[in-house]
Parts: sequence; structure tokens; C-alpha cells
Amino acid sequence: MPNSKSRSRHRHKVSQEAGRRELVSRSLQSAQHCLEDQDFGTAYAHYLLVLNIAPEFKNDVKETFQYTLFKWAEELDSLARIQDLFDCYEHALELYPNDEVICNSMGEHLFRMGFRDEAAAYFHKAVKLNPDFPDAKENFYRVANWVVERWHFIMLNDSNRNLLYQKAIQKAVHSGYRSVLDIGTGTGILSMFAKKAGASSVYACELSKTMYELACEVLAANNLDEEIKLLHMKSLDIEVPEHIPERVSLVITETVDAGLFGEGIVESLIHAWEHLLLPPEPNDGKGDSKNYGKVIPAGATMWGIAVECKEIRRHHRVDVKEIAGVHLPETLKFCSPTYASLNSSETLEPYTTEKLSRVPGAYKALTETFQVLAVNFNNLQELKSLSTSKPSKIKIPIIKEGILDAIVVWFTLHLDDEHILSTSPNVDTCWEQAVYPVQGLLDHSVKSGDCIAMEICCQDCYLRIQRISVMTSGYGMDVEGNLREKNSEAELCSALASLQTASTLENVWQECMLESTEIALLNNLQYHECFKIAIGKVLSSLSHHEQSYSMDVDGCHHELEKNQSKNSVTLDPLYVLDVSEGFSILPVIAGKFGAVKAYSSVEKDQHQVALNLISEVNQFPKETLEFWLSHLQDENKVLQRPKSDKLWSIIILDVIETSGLIQQDVMEKAAISRCLLHSGGKIFPQHVKMYGMLVESSLLLLESAVQGTDPTLDFNIAPFINRFKVPIRIFLDLSTLPYIPLSNSVELMRVDLMNPYLNNSSTEVEVEVCKSGQVTGIPFWYHVYLDEDIVLDTSSKSSHWKQAAIVLDKPIQVQAGEKLVLSIQHYKSNISVVVKQ
Repeated sequence: MPNSKSRSRHRHKVSQEAGRRELVSRSLQSAQHCLEDQDFGTAYAHYLLVLNIAPEFKNDVKETFQYTLFKWAEELDSLARIQDLFDCYEHALELYPNDEVICNSMGEHLFRMGFRDEAAAYFHKAVKLNPDFPDAKENFYRVANWVVERWHFIMLNDSNRNLLYQKAIQKAVHSGYRSVLDIGTGTGILSMFAKKAGASSVYACELSKTMYELACEVLAANNLDEEIKLLHMKSLDIEVPEHIPERVSLVITETVDAGLFGEGIVESLIHAWEHLLLPPEPNDGKGDSKNYGKVIPAGATMWGIAVECKEIRRHHRVDVKEIAGVHLPETLKFCSPTYASLNSSETLEPYTTEKLSRVPGAYKALTETFQVLAVNFNNLQELKSLSTSKPSKIKIPIIKEGILDAIVVWFTLHLDDEHILSTSPNVDTCWEQAVYPVQGLLDHSVKSGDCIAMEICCQDCYLRIQRISVMTSGYGMDVEGNLREKNSEAELCSALASLQTASTLENVWQECMLESTEIALLNNLQYHECFKIAIGKVLSSLSHHEQSYSMDVDGCHHELEKNQSKNSVTLDPLYVLDVSEGFSILPVIAGKFGAVKAYSSVEKDQHQVALNLISEVNQFPKETLEFWLSHLQDENKVLQRPKSDKLWSIIILDVIETSGLIQQDVMEKAAISRCLLHSGGKIFPQHVKMYGMLVESSLLLLESAVQGTDPTLDFNIAPFINRFKVPIRIFLDLSTLPYIPLSNSVELMRVDLMNPYLNNSSTEVEVEVCKSGQVTGIPFWYHVYLDEDIVLDTSSKSSHWKQAAIVLDKPIQVQAGEKLVLSIQHYKSNISVVVKQ
């Protein structure tokens, strides 16, 4: 009998196994049929079934499963079934927990949906699983700049800043302030200062998920994870006793930006004083400090200066009236976001930032340094009044003749009555300065004896400097900050006439907000002149070929003239498509050639209105300019034929980002564009050459990674935050970068849009060292060839592009005459360089 039962169990197992194999076989067949029918959801369900009951098939179906997952995820995304999408990825990662391709794809979906911290974790995991996976590296480098901003490295390398904070915290703790809350802890360094000083209880909060997890690792590495309680939350959400057992005696924070208030320090300190801090110490200073609260920093003083600066001007004011033969209408006013923030319903930053000591072309001070305001962080009523008080008016005398381009602001941070940090442009510091570009004046010129009037207020967590006007001695007259004040009867009459004109035009003026890089592009006259000549050459060639038009090319003036009589048949115009990024007037420049239909891909309504106004003032026929996206049902298919039976004569692409990198999808766009070109048509630019050189620059290292434990006062932080370092430094201005050139510039790479067979994603270049030193980086820039004769240099003074640099992981000592081999890899916008000695 036992043998009979055993045989029965065996037959049952065999039957089960046969049934399982049959189910697996049918499911795989069904999955394949579903894929053929593009039924990705059902195919995905079949594969899940197979992999759950037959894990041994994991390797066999891996690639097909990935493909099915990605296609089904795209479909779910388009249907806004976000939860279902993430459920699919979670199931997939349970089956393939160490699959870098699935991890990377999950990160891409998270990043597109705005979950940057979570995306960074998946990209980082994908890179760890496969350090040579180019897609994951590309994605990780991009997201790392978002979740761990580059100023973290610069600030942690600022040993003076760290030392002053340490001394102020130590002094407070030794004075009896022994329970501490660190608001916006970042890496946790201020909390560790407090604990090392002897604080009895230390709490810290951090909102960013990535920075919170990084701080957890830093505290553990310094054996302080049991000593400091780290909260992953905003300080405004902390409650006593739910999150911390009682009110603390000391709050430490550095939630300040270049404009002091931009990271919400006022709001967080008001909340801290009302809910988390003990009451402030009485003015007499008597009593036990254990019973009172205080804040480090204790307060701040903000300072300002008016400057002339060509670099600031070219990024915030369009100073030209005509661009490559295209007239700009007087009724059209371009402005940058800092100016638009005055009237915008959105909360836009009213300032930009610059390291003024390194601004290209330098700057000229037009006034003495003046005090903007002072704030006491240990006075609750003063903090509350900041956002509710009326704007204060100040007048500052001009001491030098010049052009008023900006008000520059910095601050001194009073950590206590002894330790002070300054962010002045005259101090070697990790800080930049806040820049308030002056826009909207009819005349920006000033002279000694004039005064600048302005209003200062704190609104929406920002210091705002507004209603800026220039006054001369004599009659006082301020009209909306737009008219200079006059000092004679004739000038007064002229001003009144101007006022009447301004009032008349008020209803017809069109304001168009552009990013600062778009304004710099409009001011780049060489760029537009080069495009005008290149466009003219192509259109001339095509029109002569078709014997329909003739073109007179005479210096800067190009016109197409019809060779036909009034009664002859008119052929279709030549088609030009501009899909360059942002606001571009290149379609209007193309339209100046007459028998052209130019298409622009600008999306914003105000940008389309501006281009229409420019077309009108240049007397274009209405049909000359079209907005291409309005013709498309799918914006992702921007590269299409102009008509079913027509092709493009010229397609204008952006190859270089303003950051200094190659555009991520430019090669895919170029491949599509080549299929859509008329015979003899061109892509602009036709090719790009990348140039670079070997340099020694300590600044490149300081701005890219934390340099050991010395600047962080022996705390072990570098290995953890340096995981987020990026080997490429973008938005670099080579003209102001402190560096020693160790070689001549050499051609590193060529990207050809018209002849793809000339491209190579991997190349090696030999570079001869001309000066002994340490190679720390390889700055690079581009020559953009519209054709063989017309070239734009992205490193020129007038360029709206910035440069970039490869930062070496470890500096390389070299001797003059030595030769290095650079191995260059290009994938999408990611450029990697390995130096071989």
C-alpha cells in the first residue's frame, strides 16, 4: 500500500508539472499574439503569470518582458493611470530587483511626474548595478543637479563659513542653550557642531528626501545617529510633543539664499518662536539661559549698491532696435522674469544671482554702499512686521556717471554679537549676490549728482526692490518709475509730453516676458547676421534651381524677386521650419526673403503675439509666418512635412543647450529632418565641432566635490555627498574662470547633422602639454557651422551660450612636452572623457 500511495503522489506531481508547463506554454503564446496586436496590457499580464509560476524563464523572456512593460507603461501614462503604472513597475522590480534597465525606466517616469528625489534613487541604483549604462548615467547626472544642488559642495568647502558657525554654536551651547533644533539640516553639519559642543538634545529636520537620507548616512558615519534625532519633514509641521518632547532653547539654521529671505527663513522662524522655541531672553540679560530661547543667526543686515554692468544688461534688456534687418516695434517691450514678477500672479523671484567678482566684463559701482534693511531674528514682532509693513522709500545719490543696469544686494549674517559672515562681492566667500536688474526706464543713463529712488518691501518671502526711478536736482517728478525727473521748464514740458504719449500707448504696449538667456540671444547680433547670410545662401540656391525666383545678395540686404509676370503661374513658396528652443526671430528673418513661408515652433501665447507684431511692423503678408504647433495634433511630432506633397527647404535645430551641453535628442531630430528636406535643402547648423583644453583650476574642484575632511572640520561628509557629484560642470563662463592653461585648444569631437556617416560616438585625441602642472579639468566649447564658411563660436563674448567642463575625479600631474590621450565618449548630451597618460 505505501508503494501505491507513493506512486499516486508521483503521478499527481507529474500531472501538476505537465499542467504547469502547458499553462506556461499557452501564456507565452498568448503574450506573443497580444504583442503582435499591440495589446500590451494583456501581454504584460501573461508574462507576469509565467514569471510567477515559472521563475526559471526569467532569463529567456527578460528582454521581451522589458519591452512589454515599457510599452504598457507608456499607454498607462497617456491614460493618466499613474497608480497602475507604478504598480506594474513594482511587480517588475519584485521579479527583477537588480535590473538596471527597469530601474532607470522607473526613474524616468518618476522624474517626468516631478518626483525628483525618488527618481534620483532609482537612477543611482541603476548606475551602481551597471556603471557603464549610458542612459542611467545621463539621467543620474541630470537629476543630481536638482536634488543635491551644486552650492552644497561650494558651501561645505568654505572652511571659514563652517568655522564661524561652529564657534557661534559652541559659544551658545556653552552658555547654557543645550537643547537644539537644526532647521533645514542638509548634510547635518550644524547639528553635529551642536552635539560636539555638548548639547544635551539635538533635533534636526530636512524636507528633501535625498538630503534626509544623505544626512542619515552622514550621522551614522560620524557615530552620531543615536545622538541626533533626524526628522524627514518641514519645520512648519513639527509639533510638541508629537515630534520633539519639549520646546528647545536654541534654533540653528542657514535657510538663506543670496537674497536672504528666499528659502523662507522668516516664515520658519515665526513658526519656531510661536511653537518650538522657549521665549526670548529679556533685554536685561538676567536669568538662566536654559529658560530662554535664541536663534543662530541672531540677525542680518542687507546692503546694496547700484552698478553698471554690460553682462547683466544684455541678459535683461533688449537694447537693439533692429536685428539682421528685422525692425522691432516700439510698442513691444521685452522683459525678464525679474521685472515681470511685479505684475505677475505667480510668485516669481524678483532677482537673479551673480558672483559679481567673476561677472564677465566686470562692473562699475555708481553709488556708495547703502543699507537696505536690518532684521533681528530674535524678535518675533519684527519678523511678523516684515511681511506686513508698507514699502519704505529710499534715495541714494549717484557718485559716478554711467548706465544704471542693476541694484546688487548682499548681507552680513550676524551669527551672534561676535561671529559675522559676509556675502559681499569684495569677500572671498561661497555666496553669490542678489541682482535686481533695472528695467522699464526710458533712459538708463545717470550722472554724478543724480539720485536713485526705490521702494523696498518684503513680500512672498522675498525682498523686493521696485519702482526704481532716477531723479536729477530741481523739479521732482516720478511717473510710475518710467520717466526721469527733469530740472528745467523745457524738460518738464517734454516730460509731460512724454507722459501723454506713454498714457496713449499704455493700452497698445505689449509686454513679452523672456528668459534671460532668450534676451541675451536677441542681443547677439552676430548670431542673427550669420543666420541671415546662411539662410539667404540656401534660399538663393533653391530659387535659382527652380528658376522661379531670383535673389539679390548684397552684404546685409537680401531680397527675393519674382521672375514671373503678373499673369504667370505662381509656384509654392520655399518652406522654413524653426524648431530651436525658446523665443526665436529666425522665422521672421527668413520671411524677409519674400517668397518664403516660415514656421515657428514657439508655444507661449505672448511669444506668438510678439512675433506677429514684429511681422506686422516689417510689413509681412499675413501668410508669411505660421505657428507650426497649432497645425499639429501631436506636439511630439513637430518634425513633419509642411504639406503632404511638400518638403522643407531649411530646418533650424538647436544643437547646443545654453548650459554648454549638446542637446539630448538632437541626433534623433537630425535623422528625421534629413528625410524631410527638399533636394538642396539644409539643416542648420550643418555640423558642430567641440573644442577643449587641459587646465589647472582649483575652483573647478571646489565647485564639484567636497575636498576631504579639512573644510568640514574633521567631520566625515565628503564620501556621502560626493556620490552626487557630476563629472561635468555646466553654465561655466570660461572668460572669468580662474585657471592655468596646460595645453593649447584642440578639436575633441565632431557632430554632423547633414552627414551622419562622419559621426563617431567614440574617439581618441592626442594632446600635448605645453606647461607643467596638475590637470584638474577640461573646459570645452563649440564652433557651430551653419555652413563651411559661416561659423558661430559659443565661447565668444557676445555668445548667449555658456561653456562646460569635464572635472577629473583625480588631478593628473603633467610635465611640459608630455602627451596625453583623451578618450571621448558621446551619448545623447552626456560627454565623458578618460585621460590616458
